[in-house]
Amino acid sequence: MKFSRFKQFGLLALGALLGAALTLNYPAVAQREREGLPVEDLRAFTEIFGKIKSDYVEPVDDKKLITEAINGMLSGLDPHSAYLDPEAFKELQVGTQGEFGGLGIEVGMEDGFVKVVAPIEDTPAHRAGIKSGDLIIKLDETPVKGMSLNEAVKRMRGKPGTTITLTIMRKGEAKPIVVTLTRAVIKIKSVKHQLIEPGYGYVRITQFQEQTGAALVDALRDLEAQNKGPLSGLVLDLRNNPGGLLNTAVGVAGAFLKPGELVVYTDGRSEDARMRLNNSREHYSRSGDKDYLARVPTWAKTAPMVVLVNGGSASASEIVAGALQDHKRALVVGTQSFGKGSVQTILPLNNGAAIKLTTARYFTPKGRSIQAKGIAPDIVVEEATVTAAADGAASLAVREADLSRHLSNGKEETPVKTDKDKAPKDEKTEKQPETREIISRNDYQFNQALILLKGLNLLQAR
Repeated sequence: MKFSRFKQFGLLALGALLGAALTLNYPAVAQREREGLPVEDLRAFTEIFGKIKSDYVEPVDDKKLITEAINGMLSGLDPHSAYLDPEAFKELQVGTQGEFGGLGIEVGMEDGFVKVVAPIEDTPAHRAGIKSGDLIIKLDETPVKGMSLNEAVKRMRGKPGTTITLTIMRKGEAKPIVVTLTRAVIKIKSVKHQLIEPGYGYVRITQFQEQTGAALVDALRDLEAQNKGPLSGLVLDLRNNPGGLLNTAVGVAGAFLKPGELVVYTDGRSEDARMRLNNSREHYSRSGDKDYLARVPTWAKTAPMVVLVNGGSASASEIVAGALQDHKRALVVGTQSFGKGSVQTILPLNNGAAIKLTTARYFTPKGRSIQAKGIAPDIVVEEATVTAAADGAASLAVREADLSRHLSNGKEETPVKTDKDKAPKDEKTEKQPETREIISRNDYQFNQALILLKGLNLLQAR
């Protein structure tokens, strides 16, 4: 596998929560100076280890005890740091390649239960009616309470064609809901596009994978071909996009920015964690790869743009929205984004496992920290609430600032939140015919974005 050249370690602008399988393997950072070990605490650890070995009701394997201690050490830091055993590490690498096995849900932990962040479109979970905000309390006959998130995710993954029964608690339902799902291979298509009407295009990015930047350029060129000429305006939909790879986010933003313009910078304790990523090839493309941004249509740099965000737009999505907003390249419309402004580094270990460790915060070109705050839209457009049930589901939305042990903003400690957005949703889908409508004409936020886009186009023409 090729490795990133970004200061010898991989930066992951991951989505809000661990769930399906998201990112990939990179070399570890160099050893840094460490403070003296806490001898008394280590003695206490050894004593507890011994007590468990001698007095616990059943024999416990040494490896299990040590693994659980590592899990606790990392999960106690923040919601995004985690230990990945060799199997989980391999599955994590698969996610950015565009295909993985499972049920098709993004999940997190809340009060000891697995909480559904969002079902993924056109997957077993989506077809079974799993909803954002659902609490999974049992996997088959095993209670979830007491499981780690990694353990619960492992149980939900499995060989395609096999089944698993989920017991779910849902707000507004008096009794638990029991549903049996058949696992499947989830194929991901991260970029979808459509010519809405002559002159106006729509692009939705559902996740930032390795090939997303090149797929975006292909989409822009196809829109130009369908329109038989340059577009007059573009809607970029980043709603319910939980994030992905940081260098891909740089490339996506770079498709609409001038060469060399700053996209994002990161700040952490180590020198490796302090970086400035510009719209330049070495910051979005791997060594030896073709420069996919060289194929961007000229109109993409100047045509009026509206970027749609909501409470499900996280991490890499916020990098793109923040960069285009700071450079006044696009109007950001929708509702407050998730607020996932931290960078995770995958550090491989000698035993084939890895740790996912939060190593930095990232900042927009104008120095705004997004952590636990999010991107505030230029124009707030709430999602239309059709029923009381839909409103109740929206109130279950989760943001970075709602997660226990979340990293502080670093600059502003009071998060700005709204409570009308849907929870983060990663709309990975199986391949669909290109003729399929990918945006509903009943989508209120989209319709408002299109009206604003036409207004921007008129102003630019004048």
